[in-house]
Amino acid sequence: MTNNDEADVLIVGAGPVGLGLAIDLGLRGVRTTVIERYLEPQPIPKGQNLTQRTLEHFYFWGAEPELRAARTIPKDYGIGGLTAYGTLLGDYAYSWMQRELVRPYYFTDNERLPQYATEAVLRRRVSELANVTTLYGWTAEQIRSNETDVELTIAERDGGGRRVLRGKYLVGCDGSRSMVRSQAGITQTLSDHDRRMVLLVFRSLELHKLLERYPGKSFYAVLHPRLHGYWQFFGRVDLGTTWFFHAPVPADTTRDNFDFRALLYEAAGEKFDAEFEHIGFWDLRFAVADSYRSGRVFVAGDAAHSHPPYGGYGINLGLEDAVNLGWKLEAALKGWAGERLLDSYDQERRPVFQSATRDFIEKSILDDRDFLAAFNPAVDKATFEREWAKRATGATSEVQSFEPHYAGSPIVFGPSGAVSSAAGKHEFTARAGHHIAPQPLSSGRNVFEELGEGFALLAFDADPAAVEAFRQAARLRHIPLAVVVDSRKDGRERYGAAFVLVRPDQYVAWAGEAPIPDADTILARTTGY
Repeated sequence: MTNNDEADVLIVGAGPVGLGLAIDLGLRGVRTTVIERYLEPQPIPKGQNLTQRTLEHFYFWGAEPELRAARTIPKDYGIGGLTAYGTLLGDYAYSWMQRELVRPYYFTDNERLPQYATEAVLRRRVSELANVTTLYGWTAEQIRSNETDVELTIAERDGGGRRVLRGKYLVGCDGSRSMVRSQAGITQTLSDHDRRMVLLVFRSLELHKLLERYPGKSFYAVLHPRLHGYWQFFGRVDLGTTWFFHAPVPADTTRDNFDFRALLYEAAGEKFDAEFEHIGFWDLRFAVADSYRSGRVFVAGDAAHSHPPYGGYGINLGLEDAVNLGWKLEAALKGWAGERLLDSYDQERRPVFQSATRDFIEKSILDDRDFLAAFNPAVDKATFEREWAKRATGATSEVQSFEPHYAGSPIVFGPSGAVSSAAGKHEFTARAGHHIAPQPLSSGRNVFEELGEGFALLAFDADPAAVEAFRQAARLRHIPLAVVVDSRKDGRERYGAAFVLVRPDQYVAWAGEAPIPDADTILARTTGY
């Protein structure tokens, strides 16, 4: 940058979401400055389960190999988990969150590693981008915005330095207590479950030995009747040594007035060695910003939405925010976005989060509560075991039905009356508003290897005049468009369309069969005109 006090986009917060957005923008040629108060990633193991969809982001960011090399658990442990009844080592358990079941619909495998390891990979990748400036050890203090730009005052965290940065847009990726959200005047809707939770990080060799009965598992949820649906949760940080655990505790619990070792033993159902490395607390609640945008200021990740760490949804939802917003900011800055395009970030991402909390996370708590109240092996063992077996089947359907989509978005050609949601169905059919599934091409490459940073038109046995109409319309509107021409066989017929227009975030904008579609009208709508 010629003047590192000026940028196209200012990002407050260099967690995974802020760094991911910075990389996405940097690769698009957008001048970006990231402000982060911490000099180094904070060594708290959270946000560990990265889905296949999230690894697609790392593929496009050029960081997938390094991320996989940073893993702390062998690949054969996957990111699958287990749910147990009563105690971790009790008589009843089933597999849970088997995300490998939906692997065919994504281009990459999933991954598991602590968030601080993910952040380290992202920090190294962002350092390679010449048009991204990172200011670590600086705190954002004040925002001023008008119709043309945003001004941000920052202060050196461990020094007397102060600076004023200017940008065209500002994105708050600064966590659930977001200063950006507050100063932008964006309100929140809260759903407080009124639970104080403890987070323990500890070392134990014996626990690994005790859990050899559950090979290939990385995390373990324990359901106990007295907790009314809230989990006790064990997770691996590495294989055999370091663990994290979170669970409900009394509201007045402190580091000094509670026996955390006894809590671990009770949840596991066995005593084992435990050397504590961290004891912290958090409040179990759901929160969502009432808008993800206020003029030239946006919020993303935990600044936009937060929920209990149930099911590994949080970091994945946040990184999807970044990918959704990145190409839209580029389009606005480079002049090929209509007035509605930036508004579509809120219109697409907020309903998905609301659905994720309602249809998956909160539903899980309430379903567990109802089950524990209704069935008890000490009272009626046969009925309990029958219902427990049904839950194991339901755990599989949860993974298959978590399919975030934008079918109700105003900038895609979804069916009439469609609603954007986290709940859907994985299919190979190309459906407007849904993630495009991978398929091989005649060249031996995959469709995903031909998708660029802009839009892509997949044309299968299509009329050359129609393909040229799209090329011409894109040129006139200055929209980056890659064209992939191939036959409609060898798997590509599964898309169910001769034409598939794929957005820069790998979601389908439009799919059709018309001999010569109205290319200009299609591109206009999908870019917010």
